Amino acid sequence: MAVMKQLAIANATLESQSLTGAPTLVADGWHDIEWQTVTRNVKRLQTRIVKAIQEKRWGKVKALQRLLTHSFSGKALAVRRVTENQGKRTAGVDGVTWSTPESKRTAIASLRQRGYCAQPLRRVYIPKKNGKKRPLSIPTMKDRAMQALYKLALDPIAEMTGDPSSYGFRTGRSAADAIEHCFTIFGNRNPARWILEADIKSCFDKINHDWLMQHIPIEKPILQQWLQAGFIDKQSFLPTTKGTPQGGIISPVLMNLTLDGLEAELRRHFPRHKRQSVYLVRYADDFIISAREKSLLEDEVKPIVEKFLGERGLLLSPTKTHITYLEDGFDFLGQTIRRFKDKLIIQPSKDSVHSFLDKIRRTIHSHLHVTIGELIAILNPVIRGWANYHRHVVSKRIFVSAERQIFFALWQWARRRHPQKSTTWIRQRYFPPHGRRRWFFSGSIKRDRNGNMQPIYLVPLARIPIQRHIKVRSAANPFDPAWESYFEQRFDRKMVSHLEGKQSLHSLWLEQQGMCPVCDQKITKLSGWHSHHIVWRVHGGSDGLHNRVLLHPTCHQQVHCRGLHVEKPRLVSQGV
Repeated sequence: MAVMKQLAIANATLESQSLTGAPTLVADGWHDIEWQTVTRNVKRLQTRIVKAIQEKRWGKVKALQRLLTHSFSGKALAVRRVTENQGKRTAGVDGVTWSTPESKRTAIASLRQRGYCAQPLRRVYIPKKNGKKRPLSIPTMKDRAMQALYKLALDPIAEMTGDPSSYGFRTGRSAADAIEHCFTIFGNRNPARWILEADIKSCFDKINHDWLMQHIPIEKPILQQWLQAGFIDKQSFLPTTKGTPQGGIISPVLMNLTLDGLEAELRRHFPRHKRQSVYLVRYADDFIISAREKSLLEDEVKPIVEKFLGERGLLLSPTKTHITYLEDGFDFLGQTIRRFKDKLIIQPSKDSVHSFLDKIRRTIHSHLHVTIGELIAILNPVIRGWANYHRHVVSKRIFVSAERQIFFALWQWARRRHPQKSTTWIRQRYFPPHGRRRWFFSGSIKRDRNGNMQPIYLVPLARIPIQRHIKVRSAANPFDPAWESYFEQRFDRKMVSHLEGKQSLHSLWLEQQGMCPVCDQKITKLSGWHSHHIVWRVHGGSDGLHNRVLLHPTCHQQVHCRGLHVEKPRLVSQGV
């Protein structure tokens, strides 16, 4: 927290000063932007921010932040981020979306700090599993882009100051890392046996604005605009007096910065050499703390946590915060962690399994009239996503049981479609043998514009291999050049795992070494990809892998709009 205080002081000094800025990179149109140069410029500034923090040059840190947030590259990348994510077609109160190249290029020029005024958020309600509705606030596209821009400058600081045992909403970290950390703590011969399961009451909505204004190292007028924007619900304006910007891109970073420092506070009170086994594992606002004695958690640890949170306007939920014995087990991030005698078992929680199977059954029941192939195409991402999340723990028996439940649901679906047909007919039609499997739910689906059909098979959940996850190193920083090769190897392993079972995509990604040949940047699950035909199909190009290459969605649009020719593995010339 001392680092953030130094940055806040430097910020106050710089806000009244002007900065000449770095050389700008200006393009006439959206598809004329050289994204390789844009990304390189932003990464270079982020790297310099990290170096300046390491050297404790707080004034330079703020100067570099300001340089980044005023640069063309930063603004262009911010616009690209908000126009490529899942909410790109959802408008705020102004009804505006940036769906055309012209609107995106104009948006870059509109991201100016002087005169900026955040608009109220649009409040909508989405249904929850328990039948109630959860409020969701939607910022305008411009406010989202401004937050994305300042997030680029804030992320390197958040990584440098973040708690080592914090894993949520951080580049290169995941829930699997948090679970593996739990295994490290509770899997040894003589672990701590008591766990404080902490639940912060409405964390995002309760953070004190004064604390944020004093400690978050970005331009105060901009931050104040976001915090006090308010929202419109049923045509009525309601102000916001506490909490982070709801629905904002920058909110998770603000939340992490708010909770960072708790681990250091615990270490100060409970040094490791005293063998009290007080360890924190946090994922966003969900965290656990271990200790050897229940009384230590009740009388010492919990009051420290409550004081830390109280300074930030936060409270522990009295009904959802528990102290649990390890042999009784506890749920954390969708997994149940429990010790049986001398062995620690981590497996999918009952709630997670129930929620997954309930979603599968509801999906099957609501798609009675689609083809087999279409149903499989809908189910496979759900099954694969859930399995990939739980494949790092003791899940084999649960995968087998879940696959059996899915089979029964699909059998009932087939019987409802053909109530007059025999069991043998239904089996031959819907569950033909494949390879060594006597029953395999399979069909066919259209794979190209010519209407050609290809076989498609349901993901065999029981056959997904269980693989131990390798936890990220606590000191690893994706913005520090010293860790560049380390994170490249981790991202590559994660992407290969994600593409498992998708043979053509997997082959193309490996062939390109995971790089987009247009911008020379990594293709990741987050960035997304399009499959591009090197010789366009209208010119007689085939669908074979030799004629295809993976590109980022924006790079793919750029290729077609500018008539660029792509070869493996690099963009070499113009004109088709």
